[in-house]
Amino acid sequence: MDRPTHETSARVDSGRIKSVCVFCGSAPGRDPRFVQAARDTGALLARRGLVLVYGGGHVGMMGALADAALAEGGQVTGVIPRHLMRPEVAHLGLPELIVVDSMHERKRLMADRADCFLVLPGGYGTLDETFEMATWLQLGLQRKPLALVNVAGYFDPLLRWVQHAVDCGFVQRGQAHLLRCAQTPEAALAQLESGP
Repeated sequence: MDRPTHETSARVDSGRIKSVCVFCGSAPGRDPRFVQAARDTGALLARRGLVLVYGGGHVGMMGALADAALAEGGQVTGVIPRHLMRPEVAHLGLPELIVVDSMHERKRLMADRADCFLVLPGGYGTLDETFEMATWLQLGLQRKPLALVNVAGYFDPLLRWVQHAVDCGFVQRGQAHLLRCAQTPEAALAQLESGP
């Protein structure tokens, strides 16, 4: 994975957030609360005048997120790899859709474009993005905070695993907080605004 750029490494001052990268699933999930949380997040960011940076899809949670932000007049930047550009995946109605050559480049560019990271339910890709940003934060390669929105307890097993990793000595106790957690998008955004 590419080392973060200087912009990615910059510290975010409390209350100075201008853009939020949201990681979430390209599927809707089985619980309607998942998609509703995506809609609520998109609308919240738009109403706060924050730029939404996300993976550029128009399906599942990703599509609900972007459409809600656009419906509220929000600024949305999508970043999508070329191999996912087929019409059933890419959101062609975005004001800014950046096409990149690889998944690695997608993550790097999303990180560069955002001041912080908010995580909604998703699968392997969402967790890959989340843990890469948490690792960069752990290693001091960036200082941008990360928060999970624990919709319907979705992240409870993941949080138990983090505690298990701490108990087993693979994650330092003082670094367990790198994955902050909140029950609503509003609460998660408030945590992000408090800084790393």
